[in-house]
Amino acid sequence: MFRGIDEVDWASMEHAYGTAADVPELLRGLASRHPHEREAALDGMYGAVHHQGDVYDSTLACIPFLFGLLRHPGLPDRGGVVELLASIGGGEVDDAPAEPDGEGSGRPGDDEHPGGPDTEDNYTAARAAIRSGAAVFLDLVTDADPEVRRSVPTPLVRFSEAPGRLLPLLIRRLTDEHDEGVRLALVEGLGLFARLHPGLSAPAVDLLATLCAPPHEPGLRLAALGQLALCAPDRLPADLVSTVVELLHTRSRHFRPSGEPTRTSTDTLLGRLRRMRPADEEGAQLLRTLHSALGARTGDRIALLKGQLSSTDTADRCNAVWMSAGLFREWRAAYAEPVALIGEQLASDEERLRQAAVSVLEFLFGLAEPAADRLAALVASDEDSWGRGTATLGGPLRALARAGDPRAVPPLTEVLRHRVVPNETGHTVRHLGPAALPLAPLLRERLADVPLDDADTFGRAAPLLSALGALRYAAAVPEVLRLLQGAPRDLRLRDSLVEALAEALVAFGPAAREAVPVLRGLLSGESAVAAAAALWSVEGDAEAVLPPLLGALDLPGPAGGSRPAVSALARMGSDAGVALPRLRSLTDSADLWERTAAACAVWDIGADPEPVLPVFRDAWRQNPYARGTITACLVRMGDAGSPAHDLVATELATPRRHRARSGGYGSHDVLEDETLLRDCRRVLEGA
Repeated sequence: MFRGIDEVDWASMEHAYGTAADVPELLRGLASRHPHEREAALDGMYGAVHHQGDVYDSTLACIPFLFGLLRHPGLPDRGGVVELLASIGGGEVDDAPAEPDGEGSGRPGDDEHPGGPDTEDNYTAARAAIRSGAAVFLDLVTDADPEVRRSVPTPLVRFSEAPGRLLPLLIRRLTDEHDEGVRLALVEGLGLFARLHPGLSAPAVDLLATLCAPPHEPGLRLAALGQLALCAPDRLPADLVSTVVELLHTRSRHFRPSGEPTRTSTDTLLGRLRRMRPADEEGAQLLRTLHSALGARTGDRIALLKGQLSSTDTADRCNAVWMSAGLFREWRAAYAEPVALIGEQLASDEERLRQAAVSVLEFLFGLAEPAADRLAALVASDEDSWGRGTATLGGPLRALARAGDPRAVPPLTEVLRHRVVPNETGHTVRHLGPAALPLAPLLRERLADVPLDDADTFGRAAPLLSALGALRYAAAVPEVLRLLQGAPRDLRLRDSLVEALAEALVAFGPAAREAVPVLRGLLSGESAVAAAAALWSVEGDAEAVLPPLLGALDLPGPAGGSRPAVSALARMGSDAGVALPRLRSLTDSADLWERTAAACAVWDIGADPEPVLPVFRDAWRQNPYARGTITACLVRMGDAGSPAHDLVATELATPRRHRARSGGYGSHDVLEDETLLRDCRRVLEGA
């Protein structure tokens, strides 16, 4: 199976971590007699040779040897090799939907493909190589190993160059196969065939429709419904949701987890992922497929979630909680009922279910309010989970505070009494608004504890400064000045620390007058822009702050490097009128973020919509991540922004979250989208 492997010049090739000289050892490890060595080798293949989906020259060189492994019946864990080959060949590339609206991710740097040495030519070559060897998959559909048979249908359909032979084979195998997991995989293969080959799909669709009905077992019917929803939604039953919920509950009454996985649980990434899998992974996949297929049908998906969350089976409810995350992140809808039901899971005795519920509620911020009572009860019942004296704030407490619930204040008070403060505490406090004011003195004390010359000085200070700024607690000015004056020049991230300190002083405003001498002393240094922004907020001396701000507009640097100065000038309003000519020229910048910031500043300073609105329209279309900034400015513009109100109205009528349309799934995406919607409504209400 490894004939010729030593003749390949692996050392001249690369993978994610440099030279590929270690690849032969990984390939041989896949054929080891020892399970832990096989899993470690597969982990290494994903971790280096096919790192995060990248395809290198060494990845291409591995393909013949991976196919060679599949040609040896009886070799264990070949199912994992099939999955690896399928991933190298492109995963879902061939049947994935096109990017909505023709938009890219919108993140800086995303115009270039990550991953260094791999190129589109490598991906094309990988797909061609998998296709050329796909005949091996035909032989594996009757393999003695059910794990292999389970892994084969999808790559067989995706990469076969003779689709006319596939449908009869899949139908025959469904008739002959007795392993339930393999039968479900064959149904997935049928659905994929129908999507990839619509001209040949009629028999596949008819069979899927037949499999949706009795007397077939619940799992098979659920799989068929999911595939039918993907390829022929018009063939779905009218009572889809009630049917699915009934099938789910029936299946759960008879389902029993198969116990520990047959593979070893090594301390590899794959081993850890395997231990994180749902107790009922098969059931999770069945419902995940259906949720994905239903897409924008949020009413049906919410009803389906409610049915899942009402199951007596904890695995069903845990799967539902995790599936709700995708719905909440991608689509806009009224979620009070499912969120409340997720809150009910916090009272479960099943730790895994509670943790899942907390994880979802954490990123909902204000949308978690229907679960706030349950969160508060959980926080009150488990003081050890608050995060006192540790580096991480407890999840339930973080979720409660992010929801803006004042019941988070007493436990946060106890957390802040310790000299070691969880890193995210300060950022979390911001979401409590004025209710967090009692925490301000403790935040100030903790800021006083931050060492002046530690490698983590910035990391410890920044969250505290964020909270103190949000609370406008100017009594902390002495602690801010201690850091501003005492941090050594060679301190790690000193510039970032100065910016965070200056932002706090901006928030404190005129109440921070004792900082004026220090800020004036910084106007001629590397932190001149940050100091000028703070000095304007504190003292309002335009004559002092304009020179460094205007000078920063012309400094050489990366695209968008002038944005801090642009933002500071915008806050000055008409007092920065002298900057308008330069700012107008920046509205033609090649950098989208720079020209958007400049357009906002042109309005805030000159109140002239003419040079602003075309920039907004262009940036709105190009990058969804810019919409929050634009909408906030449109709020300030009032009726002057009315020519752009069609963008706002369209956004409010769009069911999909703006960051989901650009592939975003960050922890603050729901919060940012809800903020955008709020500001969109303010724009139209103001008009």
